Amino acid sequence: MELEQIIDGCRKADNHARRELYERYSRLIFGVLCRYVPNRTEAEDLLHDAFITIFTRIGEYRGEGSFEGWCRRIAANTAIDHLRHNNRLEITEIESNLETVSRSAVSPEILDRYTSEEVVALMEKLSPVARAVVNLRVVEELDYHHIAEILGVKESTARSQFRRARETLLELLRK
Repeated sequence: MELEQIIDGCRKADNHARRELYERYSRLIFGVLCRYVPNRTEAEDLLHDAFITIFTRIGEYRGEGSFEGWCRRIAANTAIDHLRHNNRLEITEIESNLETVSRSAVSPEILDRYTSEEVVALMEKLSPVARAVVNLRVVEELDYHHIAEILGVKESTARSQFRRARETLLELLRK
């Protein structure tokens, strides 16, 4: 089935189309969710929530931009809403837990000295705020204006949170 046919089928609540969409995008969405929440079990729970949102809001997708990007945004918003709801995404509070994030958040010179696994292990010491901001900026490639909108903060706060997250990561990598 072509993507347009799948989307159209999902708009018509066709379970075959929904299954096809899930099979095509579940790994991608699960990967996005894993970057935001501290464990796979939580990500698995949120995967269901993200797909419910995708299926109920698919009529809003107008074909502008990539469908994959639209799904990724829903997954990120699902995770951020979950963290907010559970009081684990306080912009002023720093907690410790991050599972993984793009290696491009730090300079290549420092990363040359570490394996991906070592970077991931060190990044577990960052906060959920750092996780959200770094993921939105580096992985989702959003500008600070959009990050601020998603997190419900000022643009300057989004910038400073990203800078602090990056500085923390660099400090951890230098030890």
